[in-house]
Amino acid sequence: MIDTPTSPITSGLPLFFVITVTAIKQGYEDWLRHKADNEVNGAPVYVVRSGGLVKTRSKNIRVGDIVRVAKDETFPADLVLLSSDRVDGSCHVTTASLDGETNLKTHIAVPETAVLQSVANLDTLVAVVECQQPEADLYRFVGRITISQQIEEIVQPLGPESLLLRGARLKNTKEIFGVAVYTGMETKMALNYKSKSQKRSAVEKSMNSFLIIYLMILLFEAVLSTILKYAWQAEEKWDEPWYNQKTEHERNSSKILRFISDFLAFLVLYNFIIPISLYVTVEMQKFLGSFFIGWDLDLYHEETNQRAQVNTSDLNEELGQVEYVFTDKTGTLTENEMQFRECSINGIKYQEINGKLIPEGLSEDFPDGFRQSLMKEEELFLKAVCLCHTVQISADQTDGIGDGHWHTNGIVSKLEYYASSPDEKALVEAASRVGVVFTGTTGEGMEVKSLGKPERYKLLHILEFDPNRRRMSVIVESPSGEKLLFTKGAESSILPHSRGGEIDKTRIHVDEFALKGLRTLCVAYRRFTAEEYQEIDRRLHEARTALQQREERLADVFNFIEKDLELLGATGVEDRLQDKVQETIEALRLAGIKVWVLTGDKHETAVSVSLSCGHFHRTMNILELVQHKSDSTCAEQLRQLARRIKDDHVIQHGLVVDGTSLSLALREHEKLFMDVCKKCSAVLCCRMAPLQKAKVVRLLKTSPEKPITLAIGDGANDVSMIQEAHVGIGIMGKEGRQAVRNSDYAIARFKFLSKLLFVHGHFYYIRIATLVQYFFYKNVCFITPQFLYQFFCLFSQQTLYDSVYLTLYNICFTSLPVLMYSLFEQHVHPHVLQSKPTLYRDISKNALLGFKPFLYWTILGFFHAVVFFYGSYLLMGEDTSLLGNGQMFGNWTFGTLVFTVMVITVTVKMALETHFWTWINHFVTWGSIVFYFIFSLFYGGIIWPFLHTQDMYFVFVQLLSSGSAWFAIIIIVVTCLFLDVVKKVLCRHLQPTSTEKAQIYSNRVALSDEFIALQPLSRARNQLSKIRWKRIRVQSAQHMTLLKAGTEGRTIGNC
Repeated sequence: MIDTPTSPITSGLPLFFVITVTAIKQGYEDWLRHKADNEVNGAPVYVVRSGGLVKTRSKNIRVGDIVRVAKDETFPADLVLLSSDRVDGSCHVTTASLDGETNLKTHIAVPETAVLQSVANLDTLVAVVECQQPEADLYRFVGRITISQQIEEIVQPLGPESLLLRGARLKNTKEIFGVAVYTGMETKMALNYKSKSQKRSAVEKSMNSFLIIYLMILLFEAVLSTILKYAWQAEEKWDEPWYNQKTEHERNSSKILRFISDFLAFLVLYNFIIPISLYVTVEMQKFLGSFFIGWDLDLYHEETNQRAQVNTSDLNEELGQVEYVFTDKTGTLTENEMQFRECSINGIKYQEINGKLIPEGLSEDFPDGFRQSLMKEEELFLKAVCLCHTVQISADQTDGIGDGHWHTNGIVSKLEYYASSPDEKALVEAASRVGVVFTGTTGEGMEVKSLGKPERYKLLHILEFDPNRRRMSVIVESPSGEKLLFTKGAESSILPHSRGGEIDKTRIHVDEFALKGLRTLCVAYRRFTAEEYQEIDRRLHEARTALQQREERLADVFNFIEKDLELLGATGVEDRLQDKVQETIEALRLAGIKVWVLTGDKHETAVSVSLSCGHFHRTMNILELVQHKSDSTCAEQLRQLARRIKDDHVIQHGLVVDGTSLSLALREHEKLFMDVCKKCSAVLCCRMAPLQKAKVVRLLKTSPEKPITLAIGDGANDVSMIQEAHVGIGIMGKEGRQAVRNSDYAIARFKFLSKLLFVHGHFYYIRIATLVQYFFYKNVCFITPQFLYQFFCLFSQQTLYDSVYLTLYNICFTSLPVLMYSLFEQHVHPHVLQSKPTLYRDISKNALLGFKPFLYWTILGFFHAVVFFYGSYLLMGEDTSLLGNGQMFGNWTFGTLVFTVMVITVTVKMALETHFWTWINHFVTWGSIVFYFIFSLFYGGIIWPFLHTQDMYFVFVQLLSSGSAWFAIIIIVVTCLFLDVVKKVLCRHLQPTSTEKAQIYSNRVALSDEFIALQPLSRARNQLSKIRWKRIRVQSAQHMTLLKAGTEGRTIGNC
């Protein structure tokens, strides 16, 4: 049996506290998830059974149940649409909770079931649905329905347009009926649940490394103490002194077992050097500190009423360590608000001026009545734009289109369009302004008004867009009965399939549009004879009803249809830059962060936008690795680029890579490619697939230097790189919220990235780095006197401190000052940090948690511990009487003196590290010292009946009654901290760092109302009230009420 030097409660209570706090936090989060699951699984739904509607819970739905869903309700399972309240069996849904797209999507039932609009009719339905096994792809569904009608069976294909996904919401439709095909964990939403790979910050890795070192120190001290004990006991007088005779059992026990027992006892005695409470303090700091990002008014976007969002608090400090930023272009650097600028029709460039298409070079000062009509080619081009799309009109407007208000040129006013693609919406709106208006769909028809003349086209087939073809098409029947194919897409997918039209001129115009930074699309058409259309219709039906290899068959049919096209023209749509993008990218560059732009846009457009946003400088040497088809040519080009960079090492270089060349470069020349990229100041990757974006991030992330990476994007195509990077940031843009949901942090605009990194990231890293180092320092101060004390008690494992002090040191006496420091510290004013991005370099590469700072704090801890112990020993060690009655102090008084000096010193040391003082810091810092004295007086001044022994009775009171003890406390504390103060003063004046220079400058900066969100809540609210009145005073009287109402809501709590 091991005779432990401390009680189990003393050793176990801190561990129990840490585990309990962590368990409460994890349990609370699990309870919230459980509560949310119950709300979803227990939601009421109605199913058709026995000729009526039966109410049940969503978790009770089984495959084959016919479910009724009403307007604005979510679908409880994956349903095949059977019918709706509309005659054509169509309905509109939003899938914002699945893919983030907020636009309305149209789903259509097969004609045979669309007529079954009542519960009674549906109860008589006899049908069999065959479909593929469950898979996660939201946009893929292959199946067919066989409907038994009297003596015949009708087979109809089922595709994504027939499937209503669980989690989507019914809109603009009174009710629908659908049959459940996938339920529970087999639904596409459930299959898309993906546990993110656990991201660990560099600080966590450093903490674990330090912990291993301290574990080695613990083992060394325990082994050394055990060896010294037996070396001391080699003398007989110390092995068995007259006052401590051994028992017979002790004399006959195994020496090996005694050695192990003593070793374990010393481990228990010294185990407090391992800062167990560090982990729970770090968890609390991260959790509480993350609220400051959401509260920051500078990260609040007033136009969209969106504030910054924290999805994970584990990576706060990683924001201060970023070395590479990978950013999407569309919707991230740009607004994703498309505006039609130019087009090319039949080889002639046009601009829109005052709602009219004007050929290039023609003045806009034309006489009235000029160009009131459209040429045949122009009208056909605009009709193609109005028919080949997925645009929808608000349901509130479709019913009254015929009676709407008209302009003099016959255009419907105030039609509100919805589209999944901003490009399509911009093109349809532009066509409506110049005279060809898409007025909606009715059943199988699409209605268009050309200069007021209504035309109805029958929609025969839609050839959906896919990333391989990079185009979409529709087959329609014109009012004259002619079968037409209209198609639009990227120029690389349209021009090679065109055999007529002004192909060469259009290609030149497309390149000119791209050089201006415009997004380009080409438009073409094809006429079918009756025989051709019959063949196409037959092949499409066969491919769409196939259960095996349906997608491959459809791709073959689509390629068969989309050939021999007549080119109509091309469009140029502008996506303007977001506010302050150029300034943000320049600030990132000054901070030593390299920016890579990864986009799916074409080469010319991407380069133009990179130049306009400051990613590429005009003076930068632009290198290109594009349009390579073989490994050999790609490798040769890479070697040439490497030589050019080496020869021209003085100037900055920028690199442009396209998707195909990137694939070749990564196949066999990865090291050479990475060497070229790292020597370039900026890299632009265009024509990138989503998985290629993630591969590039992974390539940098796993390189030998292992830099910290950050990926930022706004669309579903950015999710892979956001999840791959060390830190993923989603932009709350117009492409939905899928990127936001999969990110670690979410902001409304790219410009907020500078504040997030340079201020919040800087602060978080400084705070947690000091927190970690300080925790190890104060535990060294705590246990080293215990180790030194063994030299004076013959290594008898006598404890220096009372067990209550051992327990409460980390839990109560020294925990709050460092926690408050880690929440509120601002070593430099936020305005200075944001205006001087170069300060970010001072903390890069985990500078404050390197081996040198760690060694400094550890040596400082040992030095202070030696001063604590020997300073107290010099005062009391030679049987000196410190009381007036000649009474001498004992070992508990000595230990209490050491402990008192230690608590005061480590607390004041934290005060010396603090630059930003709030009333909370003052309260917990000086309050911790006061609490220690009050607690010790009560603990030692009263006889507690539940304690078996009370060694500390009246010890603390007796200690404080000695003037010499007070003098010793002051002298020892000053001695410990004097060298710290001298070091800080000398370093600051003789070799100040850029951060220390900024601290001097920031002391002269008045408190700016722009950065109040980082203040404590009370101060922030006071500053908010000042902002309101200050801003109101400069406004005109007529705006006072409006502005005050707008700013009242922007409080720290609810931004």
